[in-house]
Amino acid sequence: MTVNVLFAGRAASWPAYEPELKRAFDALGLTVNLGCDFAPQEVDYIIYAPTGPVSDFTPFTRLKAVLSLWAGVEKIVPNTTLTAPLTRMVDAGLELGMREWVAGHTLRYHLGMDAHIQGQTGRWEPKVPPLARDRKVTILGLGALGRAAAETLTALGFAVTGWSRTQKQLNGVTCHAGEDGLRRALEQAEIVVLLLPDTPATTNILNAETLAMLPRGARIINPGRGPLIDDDALLAALDSGQVGHATLDVFRVEPLPPEHPYWAHPNVTVTPHIASETRESTAAEVIAENIRRCEAGEPMLHLVDRSLGY
Repeated sequence: MTVNVLFAGRAASWPAYEPELKRAFDALGLTVNLGCDFAPQEVDYIIYAPTGPVSDFTPFTRLKAVLSLWAGVEKIVPNTTLTAPLTRMVDAGLELGMREWVAGHTLRYHLGMDAHIQGQTGRWEPKVPPLARDRKVTILGLGALGRAAAETLTALGFAVTGWSRTQKQLNGVTCHAGEDGLRRALEQAEIVVLLLPDTPATTNILNAETLAMLPRGARIINPGRGPLIDDDALLAALDSGQVGHATLDVFRVEPLPPEHPYWAHPNVTVTPHIASETRESTAAEVIAENIRRCEAGEPMLHLVDRSLGY
């Protein structure tokens, strides 16, 4: 049976995705009509990004599933016209990119590299860092990307603690859950990595109260979602020294406005949402596998639970 698959991402992305999707479909033996222009009532699957041309799913009367190109689905879940199953993007490229970015910035903090790069004063001041096993790192969020980051940091020897809304188990990681668990995860964290989804339950999870739980001078790394941090509370904690430095890749408003105080703050590093990105080749493999599964009546990968928002 031939299925019709509509690519509804950014038009500029289509030339890169088309050959990779065709390759992935062929590898699984799927017979697919793939394109950007179908009559809505003829579409079986939509490969989707909120920046694409589709916002009303009502005309897609035979739609079997929507396959998001984005890891975050907070901009998709509120769409009440979408009633078909929704999957989010979790692929090898995203995981590998996040492993590398988180490991790089964790090691940067751990080794004190900023002082060496920025502070060439002509004074010989040897300050040897502890071994990784003596550096306490907490990861908030133990989904696919959080687990990937935790595994990498554990392999490097760091003492890793993880926190999630529901209890998880991960080899080599001390796992906590719930409100009390959040306190335990934060109160001994020298470096905190945020990899939670953006939901009402996680908005401002780092606020004045939770930032005060950290050891004084703790470092923060946020490649997750901008709304996870109360910006005013973080700026106050940076000014007081409660937080020593923050490396931020995601923000409530992107691009980050030029007048935002993060740009000028001496203890903030801004990166332009580059921690990890969907790669066409690996994303295409996940999309093809999910279509194969759906056609075979098997459970799809990374199905979104709308009640949780991820």
